[in-house]
Amino acid sequence: MRELEVLDRGHLKLEWEERKAFFEEELDGHVRSEVKRLLEEALDAERTSRVAVGRYVRDVETRCDFRNGYYRRDLGTRLGLLRGLRIPRARRGYKSELLPRYQRRQESVHGLVREAFLRGISTRQVGPVLEPVLGEAYSAQTISRIARGLDAAVEKFHRRALGDEYVYLFLDGVVLKVRDARGKVRRRVVLVAYGVTPAGRREVLAYRLAQAESETAWTAFLQDLYLRGLEGRRLRLVVSDGSTGLHAAVSLVYPQARVQRCWAHKLRNIAEKVPQKESSCVAQAAAIYRALNRRQAERAFRRWAGRWRKRRPRAVACVERDLEELLSFFSVPQSHWKKVRTTNVIERAFREVRRRTRPMSSFTNPDSCDRIVFGVVSHLNRSWERKPLKEFTQNA
Repeated sequence: MRELEVLDRGHLKLEWEERKAFFEEELDGHVRSEVKRLLEEALDAERTSRVAVGRYVRDVETRCDFRNGYYRRDLGTRLGLLRGLRIPRARRGYKSELLPRYQRRQESVHGLVREAFLRGISTRQVGPVLEPVLGEAYSAQTISRIARGLDAAVEKFHRRALGDEYVYLFLDGVVLKVRDARGKVRRRVVLVAYGVTPAGRREVLAYRLAQAESETAWTAFLQDLYLRGLEGRRLRLVVSDGSTGLHAAVSLVYPQARVQRCWAHKLRNIAEKVPQKESSCVAQAAAIYRALNRRQAERAFRRWAGRWRKRRPRAVACVERDLEELLSFFSVPQSHWKKVRTTNVIERAFREVRRRTRPMSSFTNPDSCDRIVFGVVSHLNRSWERKPLKEFTQNA
């Protein structure tokens, strides 16, 4: 009896859920029908106003035009697809203010598509994801065309004023594949700046597509940050990789800032200089930045260098020449150390960019690259707005 009772309850629950789903579907359908009816009535009234006389009235003195039947078309709305909407015509033609000619999708639907794009959904996925909501499958090409409406927002992001409250500035270049005007795939670098405030608020401040990580490219990028308001008066550290061009640009634009070399990049540099069987060289080098203070880190370096200098002099030299900047992070609060000794945050952000482009292997053009990077960056920045880094909210 107990099993039967459970089964009956399960049956009742399933039946209720089915009825609820059926009711919601019917309600949605009813709402769409009412919206369609009201819109058709409004369009009829608009045409009557245009013609300037009512139906079957023969007064030619006040008449401005003649009715000319109807045609039907579909209209995408937030409520779903309104199929077979009846559109009035006039003999001389007129431009509807309610339903602009050729605009088959309301601006609200375009906004919904762009919002999905900004939330990190790829152009190929937006259509299938929104189809249950809009009642229509949009192709990747259509999504791309609608996404072009973001260009004004992209331009605004590139020109927006920046505050000078940032205490940490992370800089890195990320390689992406972009097709040029001839359709040939080229390797391009996206220069990226990420900032953190004393309260732990973080954001991608800027990005720029460049031919390479040259001193000229980085200088222009950093000067743009400076002119937009990031003068660097509160910077404690500028965290970057070992790029010669970047280092020179930082020295020129932010000469007062202390530089922190990225340990993740440095460990990769060491790994390139030793055979795989001697990977312990890399592991032992990591002990340098894990020290409890700068003095212990310097001792750890001396021990590591003494152990490997004869066998792998190039590996030791690449750390030795940058040691001062590799240990800069010891000058800031200990709770910040783990976050500021690498540029991993930028690399993690661009994993999402690469995920977005994996199905097509490269960006179709620089504008597409700009648009998709903006979409991912906007999504990340908004997700970080109310999530300050807990390590930075501790007393400095």
